[in-house]
Amino acid sequence: MTNSFFKHVLVALMLFGTIAVYAQLPSIQYYRYNDLRGWNVFETSKEDTVKYDGFRVRVGGGFAMQFQGISQSNDSGLTGTDNGGNTVPLDFVDLDNNMTLPTANLNFDVQLEDGLRMHLRTYLSSRHHPESYVKGGYLQIDKLDFVSPGFMSGLMDKMTIRVGMDEINYGDTHFRRSDNARALFNPFVANYIMDAFTTEPFMEFTYQSNGFIGVLGMSNGRLNQEPVPGDDGRVFYGKLGYDKQMNDDLRFRITGSFYNSSDGSTRDYLYGGDRAGARYYNVLHTVSDGNIGRGPSDFEPRWNPGFSSHTAIMINPFVKFNGLEFFGVYENTSNGDDTGGSYSQIGAELLYRFGDSERVFIGGRYNSVSGEAADGAATQDIKRTNLGFGWFMTRNVMMKGEYVTSKYDGDGFTGTKLQGAEFDGVVIEAVIQF
Repeated sequence: MTNSFFKHVLVALMLFGTIAVYAQLPSIQYYRYNDLRGWNVFETSKEDTVKYDGFRVRVGGGFAMQFQGISQSNDSGLTGTDNGGNTVPLDFVDLDNNMTLPTANLNFDVQLEDGLRMHLRTYLSSRHHPESYVKGGYLQIDKLDFVSPGFMSGLMDKMTIRVGMDEINYGDTHFRRSDNARALFNPFVANYIMDAFTTEPFMEFTYQSNGFIGVLGMSNGRLNQEPVPGDDGRVFYGKLGYDKQMNDDLRFRITGSFYNSSDGSTRDYLYGGDRAGARYYNVLHTVSDGNIGRGPSDFEPRWNPGFSSHTAIMINPFVKFNGLEFFGVYENTSNGDDTGGSYSQIGAELLYRFGDSERVFIGGRYNSVSGEAADGAATQDIKRTNLGFGWFMTRNVMMKGEYVTSKYDGDGFTGTKLQGAEFDGVVIEAVIQF
């Protein structure tokens, strides 16, 4: 524990030192700022507002730490069988009110040519991995002038091409989620219960014109890559939407997305592709640490349907009227094999932002997931409510806090550690992001 603590302190000092060294960060074309200016930014704009001035490297990062005060319970007296066949208790662990180990990111955004840039993100520390490792990266093309000046400029004025091994543009929730230490764009601490986020090898085309948005992409559905025979699954995904600043007071956006994976041993990771771990620590863990039901995991209390192939849709409305913001989620995923089963998710966020540059906000989020693991199986229901606040002390430093309550119902949880499960409490998070 002591070594881990000092490691994270050193990471924090390194990030602070990087801020000082790179106080004048170079501007990057077609880029989402990694600070307050990136709030409520979804796809990067096609407005050519940055003049190309040669090869540039922008170094950025993030650092986040929490105080967690959560309590949890389930139906006491439950038992199960571990992998060794031993009977073990399924009571939840008692949680203390305390700090959690911080998380940290390191970003490189590189302007390679006019309209051509690279992004690379490394998790310096995360809940799930004590060591540093690359989350992913991609090449983004907004101009083809490196081929020849003005090449296909009529199309590229509206088209963006992304290729790499990184998060794919399915749905809009991934733009507002915490990506390890990149927690400044999320008004709350945790992500959605069904967290649609995965890093896969992909090629993606985005078309934007007069507020209309179209996305079409392809992946192999894999988080870990191996060229083995028979593992030839494919994923196609896309998005249609409209995003317009109607007037000085009102912005309106709505998108619909789809994701379809084949059954070629794809090992689909759409709801299990984040290797950093969940933002609530040790929630839903049992005293035995046995592999019962879904098992104790760094990724709980997220919910992964666990389908090896499936079809998913997500609809996301977003409205901002002066300081009032609404973001909504409707999502459904259906199993692709003969056993059937499906889950639906509903989410609604309402925020009110006020103060200088709207740097202070209060609000709430409601999130629910309901469904069955297979046709005819018992229903499983999860409900969660968050009430919170946030304050951008500067455009790079954010403090936020929330009260969360969550309950697990339905016969589908009978006999598992989630029978009668619930948790609630307060979490405070500080974020530095640049």
